[in-house]
Amino acid sequence: MRRRSICRSICRSLFALATVLVAALALSAPFHQALSAQAPASKRVLTKWDTLAHDLFKELIEINTQESNGSTLVAAKAMAAHLKKAGFPDSDVVVVENAPRKGNLIARLHGKPATKKPIMLLSHIDVVEAKPEDWTLPPFTFVEKDSTFYGRGVSDDKDDGAINLALIMRLKAEGFVPERDIIVALTTDEEGGPNNGVDWILKNRPKLLDAEYALNEGGGGRVKDGKFVSHDIQAAEKKVLNITLESTNPGGHSSVPVKDNAITHLSDALVKIGAFDFPVHLNDITREYFRRSASLVDPKIGWAMTAIAENEKDVAAAAALAADPRYNSTMRTTCVATTIEGGHAKNALPQRAKANVNCRILPDADAKDVIATINKVIGDPKVVVTVGNEARNSPATMASPALMRELDRVTQEMWPGVGVIPTMSTGATDGSYLRNTGIPTFGVSGQFYGESNAHGMNEHIPQRGFYDANEFMYRLVKSLARPIVN
Repeated sequence: MRRRSICRSICRSLFALATVLVAALALSAPFHQALSAQAPASKRVLTKWDTLAHDLFKELIEINTQESNGSTLVAAKAMAAHLKKAGFPDSDVVVVENAPRKGNLIARLHGKPATKKPIMLLSHIDVVEAKPEDWTLPPFTFVEKDSTFYGRGVSDDKDDGAINLALIMRLKAEGFVPERDIIVALTTDEEGGPNNGVDWILKNRPKLLDAEYALNEGGGGRVKDGKFVSHDIQAAEKKVLNITLESTNPGGHSSVPVKDNAITHLSDALVKIGAFDFPVHLNDITREYFRRSASLVDPKIGWAMTAIAENEKDVAAAAALAADPRYNSTMRTTCVATTIEGGHAKNALPQRAKANVNCRILPDADAKDVIATINKVIGDPKVVVTVGNEARNSPATMASPALMRELDRVTQEMWPGVGVIPTMSTGATDGSYLRNTGIPTFGVSGQFYGESNAHGMNEHIPQRGFYDANEFMYRLVKSLARPIVN
């Protein structure tokens, strides 16, 4: 009996020790990350504020705001009506019409007598064109099925607009008085329309957007195979440059072809551009992105991230990363043919052939150097290169330590073990207009969406991702609206 009792005592002790060791392991970073990187499986209990964000979102999606036949003015006025109904005075809900059918909504939640400039929450309410015949679902109907939201603009960028509006309406309803004003801006023509709202307001009514810094689209959570990899915060973005390539010729009858053919010249030029890679060049943000991402991805690619962060001239590492289009675009300037037209008759030699080449230029690269490189790569005087637009400067903006701490803290509250990583968008946003006027701008969203097919057919996002982002932004902005110490 005594031997049995001793044995039981030893077993209990060993079990207790094992429990302590497991608990200790659970608190260690690698083990903790391995557990928490899984995407949340349980259903989230929705609050009335989730419902509010949902309803605003649905209404925004079902207002056609595409350039050809839509109206951002209608959308801006509709959202302004909700704010006024929620108790915001007319003076704090401003609708700016900067062109026919083009509207911008600037709303302000006033804080205590300001000692600091406001925080701005920026989004755009215009969308990329969506032809119903190109979709299997109606693009301007908010479709909810299979735990997914569908519709043009659900990920770019009406989700941010709905979340930001719901956020300040929630804070007002709670009686929360921030230490600084919070500005919510829903603007027009970010997607390339001719009447950009942010640009117009900065030039004509700059006080409406005067802020210490802005939170914008461009960031979000990386999801891989159902796991949350990292929460990426956009601190830089590429510059956009469109170049026209054109070849002309006297033409003639197609029954008597000649080698000097406008379409052939243009085709050769486009093939050369397609085969050409600009050199790898990292900046502080992309170098840190690769460095921090190396341990979060498959080791088969992680080694290349580490190597390229240490030496951007590592040819083997660059080749390994270039196999992924996103990593490739993060490493270098890219130029790609996007439209082409040519010829005037099926039975005539072409007199003209023209193509657009869209370049996404690294923030610290010079557009003139890119054009010179394109001319050198083509090497054909029969193809004339002209610039279609000025590449708007887009300086990188590093977040303050205090802001990064809050981003990390709220991320850990929502998704324990998921790291916050700075990133550079390979696309462009309206953040560059703000950065150029001295307003630091960061892509922050809390949106763990995965592939959404933005700009494409049946654009979609997971319902859970939207509601989690709604809660994340509420917690973050409420925290940032209080004093934080650098």
